[in-house]
Amino acid sequence: MNKNTISVVISAFNEEKKIATCLESVKWADEIIFVDNSSTDKTAEIAKKFTKNIFKQKNDPSNIDMQKNFGIQKATGDWILVLDADEIVTTELAEEIRTFVSGIKSHPGPLLKGEGDVSGYLIPRKNIIFGKWIQHSGWYPDHQLRLFKQGEGKFEKKHVHEPLVIKGEVGKLTEHIIHNNYESVSQFLHRGLLVYAPNEAEELLRKGYVFDYKDVIRFPLKEFLSRYFAREGYKDGFHGLVLSFLMAFYHFAVFVYLWEKKNFVEVKREELVKGMRDEFNNAAQEISYWISSKKIEQETSTLKKVGLKIKRKLNL
Repeated sequence: MNKNTISVVISAFNEEKKIATCLESVKWADEIIFVDNSSTDKTAEIAKKFTKNIFKQKNDPSNIDMQKNFGIQKATGDWILVLDADEIVTTELAEEIRTFVSGIKSHPGPLLKGEGDVSGYLIPRKNIIFGKWIQHSGWYPDHQLRLFKQGEGKFEKKHVHEPLVIKGEVGKLTEHIIHNNYESVSQFLHRGLLVYAPNEAEELLRKGYVFDYKDVIRFPLKEFLSRYFAREGYKDGFHGLVLSFLMAFYHFAVFVYLWEKKNFVEVKREELVKGMRDEFNNAAQEISYWISSKKIEQETSTLKKVGLKIKRKLNL
């Protein structure tokens, strides 16, 4: 039987409240590589209780994945599992990982087509947001490509939270990573508006985004409709409604950063009024469709009233 070793790579900055729980969940690994991004709290001190392999790097919020690549280069295991400090490997996932990489059980088949054996695995992730596991709204199963063979995977420097790039075939595990995601609204706003939104705006421009003033409405409305209706955010209750609005606001912020990059270009008032009316008309019709169809359950009666009011206001 082939016994493959497993290295866990964790990159963290000022995570003294969460890092012990994360490290405790992976103490079964053959090796833990910990990248401390110049923490100013007790993060590194706590990490020393779990591993001697601690490497210090300069903190750079816009370059998170490159810090992980640094840790990947230091890992010596046959397989590498990459985690964030706010994530936990369940007992069931740990057992599943050991089962597959040790050769005790072979994967039934690749999820994606490639060449050769399975080189990496997607792992489903449970996002705990504002104290609740969010099972819809686009937050689940939230598969993350985190487990891969030595030398077969790395992060590419494009923008924040770019997925791993794997050589060869990719399989899928069934057990979960627990992600203790946003714990407060201020955390969501800080991370989303100050780190992720400007980064996403830069990426859109890099891909050739052409400025359109109507996107100030189109971006957030499309995101809300997608989260709350298409991805069944309403099934997450009030959490789903709030998160759908917050994600809409995030996309509004992305547009505002794009507008800034265009030197705050002016739009003629007449053109603006017409464009906004068209976008709101389209949104009202889509909301009406989702609410009137059987895709939405009885608990959305309040939203139905809101949709009717929007239609009346817009003379639909």
